[in-house]
Amino acid sequence: MFGWQRRSIDMRLLNIPHNALVFVGDGRKALFLRNDGNSLHPSLKMEQVHEDENPPTREQGTDRPGRLNSPMGQRTAVEAADWHHLEQHRFARRVAGAMQQLVRERDVKALVVVAPPRTLADLREALHADVKARIIAEVHKDLTRHPIDEIAQHLTAEH
Repeated sequence: MFGWQRRSIDMRLLNIPHNALVFVGDGRKALFLRNDGNSLHPSLKMEQVHEDENPPTREQGTDRPGRLNSPMGQRTAVEAADWHHLEQHRFARRVAGAMQQLVRERDVKALVVVAPPRTLADLREALHADVKARIIAEVHKDLTRHPIDEIAQHLTAEH
């Protein structure tokens, strides 16, 4: 019925059905909201919050980058790991699992996903087809730091 094929949307056309699940997340925080209102007057209510402690890489990894020896006798530097970035990817996969569980347990019919492009890519990779099929819209924005009433306004505002 619905599919993940709809990549970007005209905000004037976004109707969030009653009881739809709205996921708002980034690489550190995820909000699961439910529309308690209707598609004309959404009223988002908090269902779950997931937050990740993810300090900067300089506080997580103290090892110096390694070196590789090539058969020609040359030494090549290995790029240092960006632990902060890696943890953001892991967090997105964890919240994708939580999203799948919530969608399946509550038999959610419509799902709206709001996240920055990098997080959206991680979610696309992690979600199962049955959950992807319930996505009616994805919005390329980072709204995790906004109050819930402002999130609803951002999602339904006329531009």
